[in-house]
Amino acid sequence: MTFTEQAWQIFNKSIEDYHFFDSVDQPESNPYPQNTLEHLLYSKNWIDTVQWHLEDIIRDENISPEEALKIKRRIDSSNQKRTDLVEYIDQWFYNEYKDITPEANAKINTETPAWAVDRLSILALKIYHMALEAGRETASEEHRIKCQNKLEILLEQRADLSSSIDCLLNDIENGTVKMKLYKQMKMYNDESLNPVLYKNKK
Repeated sequence: MTFTEQAWQIFNKSIEDYHFFDSVDQPESNPYPQNTLEHLLYSKNWIDTVQWHLEDIIRDENISPEEALKIKRRIDSSNQKRTDLVEYIDQWFYNEYKDITPEANAKINTETPAWAVDRLSILALKIYHMALEAGRETASEEHRIKCQNKLEILLEQRADLSSSIDCLLNDIENGTVKMKLYKQMKMYNDESLNPVLYKNKK
């Protein structure tokens, strides 16, 4: 089984587990051992899945301003946790390949493995929900056909992205690509870097 095949199974387990209760307030129940890549991948997709539904809720035109603000702040917090988890996953890969000496002319990829995995996690959610829309009996036939066409494109994207991630990991293992980490350095949640926050801090 390739890495992306394993990741896809974990992502879909997370999505199915979430939809058993289908509540943004449902606590995560990660079935994988702590400090494993599987645990990180499940948590990553769980955050994505909860945030997906928070984004749905906040678009309800009947939502109160107070509730919308509360959800917006939850989304901001979720985005920070998402970024942190991506960096943890990249650190796992970095530790995994730390003993590999890159070739002298090894390239540096524009995207780290974990940020590509981040896109795969989101793609799993798109495919899950587009498949639901393509089969939704209460929707018009025209709607279902449009969604089925979109689903086929998403499935093609999954195949291409999965292949690219597996190739990247293979290239890192072979030393033709150098594994290098950069932190995202997000500033808006940092009280010492966001001017609005530090100006109001007493």
